[in-house]
Amino acid sequence: MLRDVTHKVTDGLLGFATATGDGLHLKIGVSPVVSDKPIIVTGDMTAAKIKERLGLSPLADAVMDSVQWGAARIYCLPVSATEAGTLGEVKHTGEGKGTLALDGSPTNAFGIIVEITGQGTLNTAAFKVSIDGGYSYSDETTVPLTGEYTLEGTGLKLTFAAASEPDDAATSFKVGDVFTASTTAPTMTNGDVIAAIEKLHNFAEEYEFIHIVGESSLALWQAVSEAQLEMQDTYKKPLAFVMEATPPEEEDDLQDYALQLEADRKKIKNYNLQVVAAWGVLVRLDGTTQEVNLAGLACGLYAKAPVQVCIGKTRTEAGFNIPKTKLTELRPQGIEEITEMLDVAGFLTFREYDGLDDFYVYHTKMMSPDGSDFRYMEDVRVLNKIIRETRKEALLILQDDIDLEDVQGELETRAKFMFTPLQRMIDSKEISSAEITVPEGQEETILKDETMRVKIRYLSRGYIREIEVDLGRSAPSSD
Repeated sequence: MLRDVTHKVTDGLLGFATATGDGLHLKIGVSPVVSDKPIIVTGDMTAAKIKERLGLSPLADAVMDSVQWGAARIYCLPVSATEAGTLGEVKHTGEGKGTLALDGSPTNAFGIIVEITGQGTLNTAAFKVSIDGGYSYSDETTVPLTGEYTLEGTGLKLTFAAASEPDDAATSFKVGDVFTASTTAPTMTNGDVIAAIEKLHNFAEEYEFIHIVGESSLALWQAVSEAQLEMQDTYKKPLAFVMEATPPEEEDDLQDYALQLEADRKKIKNYNLQVVAAWGVLVRLDGTTQEVNLAGLACGLYAKAPVQVCIGKTRTEAGFNIPKTKLTELRPQGIEEITEMLDVAGFLTFREYDGLDDFYVYHTKMMSPDGSDFRYMEDVRVLNKIIRETRKEALLILQDDIDLEDVQGELETRAKFMFTPLQRMIDSKEISSAEITVPEGQEETILKDETMRVKIRYLSRGYIREIEVDLGRSAPSSD
């Protein structure tokens, strides 16, 4: 080859950060969709597109909530529920003598409304149907000759039957007849959840936390706590888990309910576990209004918040206020009476402030042990990011050989590489400061166990959780 001028490009000199997983999370929930690998949903997808990818399911509902409130990308792991949903009784109002039956295994909680829009019998009467409690309706359809009509994507079938009396048969269904029924969603067992988490052991994408969709109680919190430790220690995945508490029943005394949750919470000591004990009437991405656990909403706020930022921040420009046009009220009635109890016990709650118009996350409490340095999700997000990012740098010096004549100097030189992500976090104001030190005296141990030991200490950001004002009258000036 003839000699000439040759350029070799050296990349990476500006120190730009690589992907960190910030703001990304994964949801595990019930869905009729079958997939052993997580399905990706992005924040620009419509509600219809999300339902197409995840089915009419609790998983799709939770994803819509998170997308609506800030999530740009979510990994979704669908689970085939072990415990089927239930069918409610079909109720009829109107003058027609025909009947309607509801059969099947529902994929979600549905509010079924069938309205007769054209008088007749099988193959002549007309109807429209809603599966979302009347928010939207199908196009007008003729009652099939067989009487059977499948509600696509719901796992349900309607069966129309003509009136039994000959004189009534021709007008079995009359305009104004309305049939209503409701279903409950299928649910995961504790075993279903743990099996889904195990599928993630070798999932290579980076993300910060996992949202377990659906009601949960102490037994599942304990099982997930153990699974989290395995993910962290064995598979090197420092992840937080967000879970949903079981709501109180209508007949429950709220004080007794809160005391029971408090007693259960004391049996969990894991700062990577958060349980949301907050419910509200939410106007969802698809326009429907439903009473839901607000974990999906909280996950959306986490997704758009930098790791060090509390999603309970009340500055409107921060974007964490929840307008009452979207979250119309907190449920159940009287929940405000036990919000402080639940907060002190360590649950995530929502609240109003006198003087502000919207709803807010109160505190992002974790199920941490007493005396823990990591009581809030923002503490844990920062900690887990430090673990993820310093591990990446440390992996690059594995199997290095060092000069045994200067062990301390050699180890300190390599420790400097691990400071790079900490400096980025300082520059981004995710932490206030940090230092890495190499404990002395490793000359002998490095030969025996070939282990380099370093110590990282960091100063987090500070937070204003409460304000105390000293107010008094002043005397007039004597000047």
